[in-house]
Amino acid sequence: MNEYTDETLTCKDCGAEFVFTAGEQAFYAEKGFTNKPVRCKECRDKKKAERAARENNFAAREENN
Repeated sequence: MNEYTDETLTCKDCGAEFVFTAGEQAFYAEKGFTNKPVRCKECRDKKKAERAARENNFAAREENN
């Protein structure tokens, strides 16, 4: 069993430091994710919202055609 320790990372978008917790690391390993997160939670949430808005706009345009 791997022992994880909290790790401080730097967000690639805003430059803020954030903690990649031991629990999050275990979750990532369980899911088979091999990369560490590169964005803090706030920037991840913002990026998800932007992506959802683009997808909604695209879907609305497709319905009108």
